[in-house]
Amino acid sequence: MSLSYQINLKILLSSLLILFLGGAIAIWQARGSVDRELASSVNLTEHLIICGLSQTIPDRATWLNCLSSLKETRHLSIGIMTPSGQIFGIGNNNKTHDSVESPPQWFINLIGSKQATTVKQVTTSSGEQFSLQIRANPIDEIQEVWEESLTFFCIILLLSLLTFLSVYFAIHKTIVSIKTIVETLQQIETGNYPQQLPEFSTSEYNSIAKAVNHMTGELYKMQQENRALVKHSMEILEIERKQLAQELHDELGQSLTAIKMMAVIANQKNEQIAEISASIAKSCDGLINIVRSIMHRLHPLVLTELGLKAAIEDLLNHWSSKNPEIKFRFRCDDEVDTLGQKLSIHIFRVVQECLTNIFRHAEAQECSVTLAMVETPEYQIRLTVTDNGKGCDINKLTKGFGILGMKERVYSLGGNLSIQSTLNKGVQVNAVIPIIVK
Repeated sequence: MSLSYQINLKILLSSLLILFLGGAIAIWQARGSVDRELASSVNLTEHLIICGLSQTIPDRATWLNCLSSLKETRHLSIGIMTPSGQIFGIGNNNKTHDSVESPPQWFINLIGSKQATTVKQVTTSSGEQFSLQIRANPIDEIQEVWEESLTFFCIILLLSLLTFLSVYFAIHKTIVSIKTIVETLQQIETGNYPQQLPEFSTSEYNSIAKAVNHMTGELYKMQQENRALVKHSMEILEIERKQLAQELHDELGQSLTAIKMMAVIANQKNEQIAEISASIAKSCDGLINIVRSIMHRLHPLVLTELGLKAAIEDLLNHWSSKNPEIKFRFRCDDEVDTLGQKLSIHIFRVVQECLTNIFRHAEAQECSVTLAMVETPEYQIRLTVTDNGKGCDINKLTKGFGILGMKERVYSLGGNLSIQSTLNKGVQVNAVIPIIVK
């Protein structure tokens, strides 16, 4: 059921309820008003006639002449009734105006058509007695009530019509705005993030449009970043594969060929066995180093065998041996070794990326890595990597693929990564990752 249909239906039901209640109240008040008006007219006429004529008119004929002169006794019939019950000399028969249409019978029945009648004994100055009959017909009062009711119902119908029209145009405008928003959201759902909502004249819809446009702008920005990251990752993957293939071909392949040749020579020249054995052992040591290097680049075995703490210490020792001018500080809770492999490898890669950035760009003399497990109130892993290097513009720093990759790793774990940097005061990377302790 559409919104327009629901609102119009409610307005219609409300208008009908108002008509019903208003009509019931109007009829209830009209019945009382008609009764009071008739009773008042009869009582007033009775008082005026009896008090004004009974002491001055000598006989019944004179009474009839006086009553016949009453031409405008509104909705009243006045007559004289003899002791025998005969009524004659009616002063005024109630007539409705021909130019006015009589109210319908059902309305007359609702109001009530009971006539108000009173009979009073009159004694003339000559001692003659007869009955004065005064009868009030409610048709004139009912006619007035009918006209007032028609006016009331016409006003209600006019107001209802105006309300319908006002609501229709307001709802039509609202539905057009909602339809525009829904169509735009459907476009956004398909990945068309550049789609923007127009400005609306209604402030509420305009606020929604601004919020949706801001959201789509952020989604589009993230989409572009993710696409660039995926592209960069694929390029890095291909570069790594190429380097591994080159190393296997150049180093491992040549070493294996040399070992094979020396084994053939050793089989032919027994006097050079010791020298050839030493060469084979040297080649095997070189192969072991190459395999270890390749394995370390693919996955740090120390992480699997000894845990996260030992893996980060080994990583720091590796970088320290290459950069002895940098002083390292490492603080780590022992509980971090209880973390799962998935969480541990992501934290290790984040630390690895931070150290790579420091060695490449920071020109730092000190580097601090802190890894702690806290409970506030849920368990969290907090990683902080700080250097005292030259710092950089944070806006330019966050555009690199390395930083973007770290953020994606932390976000994939439900955590948050923030970076603070001040020129000539270094960079601080903070990562907070929630964990579930079993």
